[in-house]
Amino acid sequence: MDISIVIPLLNEAESIPELYAWIKRVTDANHLTYEVIFIDDGSNDGSWDAISQLSNQDPAVKGIRFRRNYGKSAALNEGFSIAQGEVVITMDADLQDSPDEIPGLVNMMREGNFDLVSGWKKKRYDNALTKNLPSKLFNYTNRKLSGIQLNDMNCGLKAYRNEVIKNIEVYGDMHRYIPVIAKNAGFKRIGEKVVEHQARKYGKSKFGLERFVNGFLDLLTILFMGKFGKKTHAFFRCFGHLIFFDRILFSRMVAN
Repeated sequence: MDISIVIPLLNEAESIPELYAWIKRVTDANHLTYEVIFIDDGSNDGSWDAISQLSNQDPAVKGIRFRRNYGKSAALNEGFSIAQGEVVITMDADLQDSPDEIPGLVNMMREGNFDLVSGWKKKRYDNALTKNLPSKLFNYTNRKLSGIQLNDMNCGLKAYRNEVIKNIEVYGDMHRYIPVIAKNAGFKRIGEKVVEHQARKYGKSKFGLERFVNGFLDLLTILFMGKFGKKTHAFFRCFGHLIFFDRILFSRMVAN
């Protein structure tokens, strides 16, 4: 399989059918074999019904459902666990990440022999005061502390070699720092690609400024883990597993 597309979501029922149709159009046009893995992170708006309907129509569509909201990191971690593609693409479900970027990301991964390629939404359609300015500060701090020269580390649109996602664990709010986690695990060939940012079409943003405060604390934790080695990493990993221990309550549907 060429690609796995892993899509965590919360209350995006209106976007799901349109996103799937867009992905299928792009992958078929570029002759890419694929699977689409939707992870419903505790939605209450009919998102799971939309995923189930698509899965019944197309065996390439798979779904994982959480009984309550566990957060994007837990959703990505579960999606990574079943992804089979040579290249694994992550994107958000709100149509702000363009599936038209998929072929370019795949080509860059293959031709440049990257472990990971992160999208850079150079031109954004978000509120400048509440999101753009804090995001610039967030990314500046990330570059200084981690040494990874990415302009948009928090971009949801990323591409990974399958080996990378099978050798890392993501929990808490650590999804923002997957490039740092990957680098600590020995995957240092990290690239960046300018990608298109779409204005939100349906629903409302789940973004909150408190995410940046938590984000800086998470970055310090990851850097500490990377510096002091395996014993520290094992401690935080066990702590993270305790936090998400009751995720066994989620129900899973996988279409064959």
